[in-house]
Amino acid sequence: MSGIQNTLTVELQNRTAFTIPVFGGIPVADSVLTSWLLMVLIMISVLLATRRLKPDRPGRVQALLEAAVSFLNGFTKENIGQHWRSFAPWLGTVAVYIACANLSGILGFTPPTKDVSVTAALAITSVFLIYGGSFRFLGVSRGVHKFAEPLPLLVPINVMEIAIRPLSLCMRLFGNVLGSFVIMELIKALVPVAVPVAFSLYFDVFDGLIQTIVFVFLTALFTGEALEQEA
Repeated sequence: MSGIQNTLTVELQNRTAFTIPVFGGIPVADSVLTSWLLMVLIMISVLLATRRLKPDRPGRVQALLEAAVSFLNGFTKENIGQHWRSFAPWLGTVAVYIACANLSGILGFTPPTKDVSVTAALAITSVFLIYGGSFRFLGVSRGVHKFAEPLPLLVPINVMEIAIRPLSLCMRLFGNVLGSFVIMELIKALVPVAVPVAFSLYFDVFDGLIQTIVFVFLTALFTGEALEQEA
């Protein structure tokens, strides 16, 4: 049992992949390196998939991409409203990134979303999107006034939501990915043959995709709430 505990402790550490030899050495964690690799692969995939688009005769890949974009646009429009076009590209991008990050563990990489600093950065970006959109489309005075809705008495609670929302987004994604990672490592240590494959379909694939949907849905929901009752 102590061997399993030691193995799990090692796997939970956010190891340093390499150190950049400037300013006394800047350590680059495995999660950051995996994120860089995922971003490069995603950009290459997008360029290859969209290099020969034909409006009159779409192929299978183009038809699939158009269906995905149509679904994303419909989802964003339904949850955010008339200003959905400004938010759809970011929601689609973060959905692709989180899905790839959650699934990267299947290929033996360290899932970036297992690092709380990665999920915190995603959550903080979402909050900038939510309140930035509110101030942009409602105006500064209307955006500030929304903190006093529905009653001025609720101003402290509404202000606290600025911290609560990113914390909720961050810890939900981090906790679920970390929990799935821990369970899979225990299963691999106890039953290293065949059985982990079946559990991986749930903990790595299904749960990873579910957490992607939850993160994107909550971001869209919070953004829609911030843009409600536009003057």
